[in-house]
Amino acid sequence: MRVTKKLLAPAIISIAALALAGCAPTSDTPDNSGEAPIDIAIITSETGPLAAYGASYLAGFEAGLDYASDGTGTVDGRELNIEYADDAADADKAVSAAKDFIGQGFKIIAGTVSSGVALAVAEQADQNQVLYISGPAAADAITGVNDYTFRSGRQTYQDVATAGTFIGDPAGQDILVFAQDTAFGQGNLAGVDAVLGAAGANVSSVLVPEDATEFTPFAQQIVDASPDLVFVAWAGATSGAMWEALTQQGVFEATTVVTGLGDVSTYGAYGAASDQLNFLNHYFAGAAGNDVEAAMIASIEAAGETPDLFSPDGFVAAQMIVQAIREGGDDVDAMIAALEGWTFDGPKGSTTIRADDHAVIQPMFQARLVADGDSWIPELVDVVDADTVAPPVAG
Repeated sequence: MRVTKKLLAPAIISIAALALAGCAPTSDTPDNSGEAPIDIAIITSETGPLAAYGASYLAGFEAGLDYASDGTGTVDGRELNIEYADDAADADKAVSAAKDFIGQGFKIIAGTVSSGVALAVAEQADQNQVLYISGPAAADAITGVNDYTFRSGRQTYQDVATAGTFIGDPAGQDILVFAQDTAFGQGNLAGVDAVLGAAGANVSSVLVPEDATEFTPFAQQIVDASPDLVFVAWAGATSGAMWEALTQQGVFEATTVVTGLGDVSTYGAYGAASDQLNFLNHYFAGAAGNDVEAAMIASIEAAGETPDLFSPDGFVAAQMIVQAIREGGDDVDAMIAALEGWTFDGPKGSTTIRADDHAVIQPMFQARLVADGDSWIPELVDVVDADTVAPPVAG
């Protein structure tokens, strides 16, 4: 566990001051400087397989805290004591850290990239009645899991529903999921069936053994099936060979192929398929084109970091924490009430924390990759309206 005291660089403070000139505190703002600091715990991956995602989240969080606090690092004059713990994508480590923070009296916990970790921490939040705001973890099960758990990013339903927007109304259309025969691939198949299948699509799959190295026969199966849309869910070192096989077998000429656009490090991973793919996207730098996003990007870059896939998740988490404290003080129930139904301008656009189940109703994006010298960069195709991809209220 590490403890970081927030000392904001003058350049970052000036960015926030410019962005928030119209939102500066007035003489009516309460002075809470004499009260004890608010303790906030951030638990996320700083090492391990998801460390890059954790770094993106943390960069966004620090930019969001600067923005939401008008560059002061305080809320209405009240100091924030922010402590960090590395979960390394391990639920046991996260739960141990959460218990330690809760034992010290912390009432706000945020972070986590892994869905399994988020669900484990959510259980601790419920048992101990503390506010928990999960991060990039995408599992739909996090939404509505209990009264104390929120999220600051998108969820799987929104990813899959965004994929469906490439073919319009999915009713009666044939959608094939092409994925590895692993928990990850099977989970994506289940998600497509639950979202697009429930909307009337005919969902089938080609699941490839995880140890496969020759993908031509599987690519041919896609062509033979002649689906209206192929949803590709793939991870790992065989990605390049897989995309090459789909290109060689003419899959892109035969149908619409959609996959998720990942973080900056993946932009060059698609080879000859790069400019033939349709990408559903949670976020890439420049996608939203609003003032809040501009402030986020400027702040992250001023800190020497790169805006990336999960930067908005950290930024929104900071906005939510400041809102919860500003309206709720030290009272967790009041913090929850302050967040439920809250609509605000986030880096992706207008964002609402749905009161019923704490889903984050937010825009999503369609994107493509375009050549930029010897590399590839994302380009916006369309903004997908938040209500279009809003998940059903969790029961």
